Amino acid sequence: MKTKRKVLAYITRGKDPNLELLVFEHKNHPEAGLQVPGGTIEEDEMLIDALYREIAEETGIVKNDLSFIGKIHKYNFYPNGKQTAYERNFFHLNYEGSQQTWDHQVISDGLDNGLTFQFRWEPIELLPKLAGEQDKAVELL
Repeated sequence: MKTKRKVLAYITRGKDPNLELLVFEHKNHPEAGLQVPGGTIEEDEMLIDALYREIAEETGIVKNDLSFIGKIHKYNFYPNGKQTAYERNFFHLNYEGSQQTWDHQVISDGLDNGLTFQFRWEPIELLPKLAGEQDKAVELL
């Protein structure tokens, strides 16, 4: 079985009990479900570099608008019907910017290049289920 390494970003704002998580949906593909920013770690790329690259590509948020809190979880995800295991590395960051909701067109070398993502903040206490078990580590925030 092949393994692909991934990073996922839990970007939050606010304080308990009003903590909110940044989530997005695909503008033209709502069936993809509610997600958090993340993606594949490139060959010979450090985890932290992949994390900030994926955040910038998918959200438009720059490193200076984020405070790194830490790595909070790692596990292998085995999607049904695929011969690939995904090593998922979850990180927690705090957003220091002021954007409330926004659309962002992805610019990358990946399959998501050109897609438009619609971002919003969801209260952790009321967080809907995320696609593909991306909410696996939310309780660790």
